[in-house]
Amino acid sequence: MSLLSRISNIFSKKQSLQLIGVSLQQESLSVCFSPTRTAASKNVFLQKKVSLQNFFQAINELKIETNFSGQCHIVLNALQSQIVQVDKPNVPNNEITSALKWQIKDLVSISPDNMVLDYFDGPLLAGGKKKVNVVCSPLNELKKIVEIINQDGITVASITTAEFAFANLLPVQKKACLFVCQQPNEDVILIIVKDGQLYFHRRLRGFSQMASKSEDELAMTMVEALALEIQRSSDYFERQLKQAPIKEIKILLPMASENFFARKLAENTQQPVTLLSLPAGFEKQRDYAAAIGAMGIVNQYNEEQVVQEPAEEVSHVSG
Repeated sequence: MSLLSRISNIFSKKQSLQLIGVSLQQESLSVCFSPTRTAASKNVFLQKKVSLQNFFQAINELKIETNFSGQCHIVLNALQSQIVQVDKPNVPNNEITSALKWQIKDLVSISPDNMVLDYFDGPLLAGGKKKVNVVCSPLNELKKIVEIINQDGITVASITTAEFAFANLLPVQKKACLFVCQQPNEDVILIIVKDGQLYFHRRLRGFSQMASKSEDELAMTMVEALALEIQRSSDYFERQLKQAPIKEIKILLPMASENFFARKLAENTQQPVTLLSLPAGFEKQRDYAAAIGAMGIVNQYNEEQVVQEPAEEVSHVSG
């Protein structure tokens, strides 16, 4: 589930087996480096604070501090990408992208002349209307990011959004899963995935500081508010998309009270709520979930179906 990958083709290079996930968050830069999988390999996790969205400086500093090489998968933050849903243009497939650029120009803040976009078909709405979800970003900013990263042994392999990076953490299954996910100091993202397809996505404001709340504060305000959003999203999924009721809720909220939150959310929604487990070698690194998801680690392990020794982990936070 990788979108906006076309931009990477501008600077295509020979690819390495080593994987790098880079999540551009609003206040920080999170990096996960996964070397060739051997029993002695170490996954490395780095976080760097970012001032005023100056990712170019943070990326340069990290490249100086490390000697990483490999395929890099980038996750854009909410300020670097926009997603809108529109009617699917009635034009040949090879003209859809061009048509969408002008169709969404009044719905987004990015000029058509400075826009790179990709799209994915949305599920049919009630009445058989065909919709597409369009993801767009400013081309000039993406070019700068790609140019900085795409050198010194690093190749930009894909550019995606947090919605798709998180969806990659879920195994492909026939039944729908409602997934509540978040990265530190970011908005909560609620997605519904079925058969590996993203059916629904929504960013929820007002939850970015959940990790700093006490259990009493979470129980009195956050849990009930989130349960309401889950109910609304489930209703849309069932009534508008004509899908079977949601039977599974998973959460990934990197905070000390995550288990407590799951229990309280289950009480409010009257549905089982479980914590999403990350793959072997990444279990404890929930702060880096978007970067891990962008690398496609879950699907890679499922395809290999090989029992391996868990890789060691090295974490580091710099300012």
